[in-house]
Amino acid sequence: MITLTGNTLTLKEIGHVLFDFEHVKASNESLAKVEASRKAVDEIVANNKVVYGITTGFGKMSDVLIDNTQVEALQLNLIRSHACGVGEPFPETVSRAMLLLRVNALLKGFSGVRVEVIQLLIDCINRSIHPVIPEQGSLGASGDLAPLSHLALTLIGEGDVYFKEKRIPASDAFMAEDLKPIVLSAKEGLALINGTQAMTAMGVVGYLEAEKLAYQSEAIASMTFEGLRGIIDAFDESIHLARGYPEQVDVAKRFRMYLKGSELITKQGEVRIQDAYSLRCIPQVHGASWQTFNYVKEKLEIEINAATDNPLIFDRGERVISGGNFHGQPIAFAMDFMKIAVAELANISERRIERMVNPQLSELPPFLSANPGVESGAMILQYSAASLVSENKTLAHPASVDSIPSSANQEDHVSMGTIGSRHAYQIIQNTRRVLAIEWLCAMQAVEIRGIEKLGQKTQRVYEKGRTVAESITTDRVFSYDVERLADELKSGDWSRYLIRN
Repeated sequence: MITLTGNTLTLKEIGHVLFDFEHVKASNESLAKVEASRKAVDEIVANNKVVYGITTGFGKMSDVLIDNTQVEALQLNLIRSHACGVGEPFPETVSRAMLLLRVNALLKGFSGVRVEVIQLLIDCINRSIHPVIPEQGSLGASGDLAPLSHLALTLIGEGDVYFKEKRIPASDAFMAEDLKPIVLSAKEGLALINGTQAMTAMGVVGYLEAEKLAYQSEAIASMTFEGLRGIIDAFDESIHLARGYPEQVDVAKRFRMYLKGSELITKQGEVRIQDAYSLRCIPQVHGASWQTFNYVKEKLEIEINAATDNPLIFDRGERVISGGNFHGQPIAFAMDFMKIAVAELANISERRIERMVNPQLSELPPFLSANPGVESGAMILQYSAASLVSENKTLAHPASVDSIPSSANQEDHVSMGTIGSRHAYQIIQNTRRVLAIEWLCAMQAVEIRGIEKLGQKTQRVYEKGRTVAESITTDRVFSYDVERLADELKSGDWSRYLIRN
């Protein structure tokens, strides 16, 4: 059981909730803050004070005063009118993450919702009732309005949810779990949809996958290094300490550990003086990606514990301040950076694939074919990798440099952070398939060189791969191998195979 406070949630805890389905609860201290801020909202309504989003309309209509008899209608209409998401739904894991991040933000006690709203969000998490939320439609400022409105629809018993591996109406799932939808009261609709939880949830899921993939890329590249008889001198600690980037130093160290005991690696001058950059510069390139991942992690860890709605309630209602914490620019930048960092792992991987399949660069059989000429071997595997890498380059264009005004020009600068997070996730999926192709080729290359000469740790990576994809003894439909290897990279247990430090 993970206790939510609004301030202490970690990426590790999110992983347990998303993938291990660990349950959550709210701390007593956070619930006390929620009750205090709710009392302030009730007093504002009772005293007919003019406060944005509580007794006024929204956006450009913020100057329209709302009679207190219309408060509930205002919130309901807000959710229904803003549920304009389109396209395919977010992955169910992302939907679950949105629930978690939304409730954690509300528990900070700045939003003015009732405890009943908090409890229903927690019930949805603990009973795995996940809103169906379309991916497209958010500008990434004023909050992720469209996606979070679809989340809020669930709480009022409308819209669809994923429940027990089926897509059904939210009302049916609530009935099955003996839960009752809520009637939104003053400010609650706005508090639910004014936030960055769609882009952040997508970003967190993407980051957790990207981090695992980055470690896997090192294990796979180490085996490629053996298949190409790489020169280990380039990984000498002195070289990397001389430059000074800790992440570069760490990558080189992990490679030395993977390759320890290998009889396939070489020294300067034994086979050649220097390797190509895709081998020699692995610590520099992968290390730079790790620098970016560290930046992304830092921003996500702040955002998952941030108050991002508007207005915010301070000092037990003495101050209710309208601001712009819903603007997604910090996460938009982080997602754009993550796109580039992951795309580069694919870029350099594809170059290593080319070196393995090109006999002029590797001294291996053409395209790693068992019968060159009659059979094409891994020829088109490299084509597929090149196609995925090229697609990544298009997706890596920064979403954050774009902005389109909305709400009659009241909201005249937006982040497009949700687009950035979605594209980052697509790049991660593409990169995983590129690494699956490298894995398949690397296993074939080291077989040709002699698997008995592998290092102990790369031997284990080889054996793991061979449980999924057989040796290339004749041409076959390699698409199936790539997908199976990619699935193993995504869902398999790698705890025994990866070196982390």
